[in-house]
Amino acid sequence: MFLALRELIFARGRFSLMGGVIALIAVLMVMLSGLSSGLVNDGVSGLKSMPVTTIAFDQGTKTDNAFSRSVIDDQQLSAWRGVEGVAAAEKMGVGMANATTDSGKQIDLTLFGIEPGSFLEPSRSAGTGLGDPDGIVVSSTAKAEGIDLGTVVTLDRIGTKLRVVGFTDGQATFGHVEVAYLPLKTWQLITSGQAAAGAPSAERLSAVSFDTASVVAVQAKPGAKLDLAAGDTAAGTTSKSLSAAFNASPGYEAETMTLSMIQVFLYAICALVVGAFFTVWTIQRKHEISVLRAIGASTGYLLRDGLAQAAILLVGFTALGVAAGLGLGAAMPDAMPFALEAAPIAIATALTIGLGLIGATVAVVRISRIDPLNALGGQR
Repeated sequence: MFLALRELIFARGRFSLMGGVIALIAVLMVMLSGLSSGLVNDGVSGLKSMPVTTIAFDQGTKTDNAFSRSVIDDQQLSAWRGVEGVAAAEKMGVGMANATTDSGKQIDLTLFGIEPGSFLEPSRSAGTGLGDPDGIVVSSTAKAEGIDLGTVVTLDRIGTKLRVVGFTDGQATFGHVEVAYLPLKTWQLITSGQAAAGAPSAERLSAVSFDTASVVAVQAKPGAKLDLAAGDTAAGTTSKSLSAAFNASPGYEAETMTLSMIQVFLYAICALVVGAFFTVWTIQRKHEISVLRAIGASTGYLLRDGLAQAAILLVGFTALGVAAGLGLGAAMPDAMPFALEAAPIAIATALTIGLGLIGATVAVVRISRIDPLNALGGQR
């Protein structure tokens, strides 16, 4: 460590330049982690918050945007309720809608039709739950659009009026659109094309002959392992775990794969840049290392010394870059889907340091191939 610290002080300009590159990579890692988490939350937070074990789509439904393509009925729901280990199963309708608030503001909504009082009903931060035919519970982030309790939204083209009766506890979005939870019967009235202008009434809902929905949401009993294949065979469905069902939301897979690919390239760049720096640094120190070898320094000592330099550089400047990234992330505008979450940032930080050390190790191993007899050459 003595030699490592002396060289860090002596060549502080070169090490600071390299450290600046590492810090910039760390900033990019934090920003990409935050953007990735933000896009996931903005795309599927409405699903993530549901206490659901698996989601069953109609068999043969194309996986891309499957929520809007799938159609299930009461027989498929009954089949899933009969599967061993199922605690509850409910139909859920999913659909997009354009609407206008009573103040004239245009908004987009994802309509989640659920049975009032079922396990699918979201926890609320304000207001009441579902019950009235025209009542909806919307994402708390919709407040930024000027929506308050009692706000009436009118669905475009059909003129159906829905009244905000509550807000979810936290963000609830789907496909980057605010979620509005409403009674399944109201969703079926709207989807069937039988809705009329004005607020839906109980009499109107009872007259609707439309029993289908988009998917079956299944909740397993505590500790139970569901036989998904048996359930799919009995119900004629294709089931996915909740996390796997995220890929069935609009654009989710393409967005996450793109960001993951960028992150992989950044990790590789970090390893290569650090490895290249220490390769050049080791070559420049060849004669000094030869002298140390000649006077008795072991290869292991020199390897540990070189890796200590890399570790100090990586840990110090990565921490600096992460701090800068957190500061920039906190300043991101609300319009940008950005979320600072501890776990993704910790993983990105560990990978940056770990892969940088791997790159440095490959470079520093050159020390073991330096012949101490070089120290006796003409240059010494």
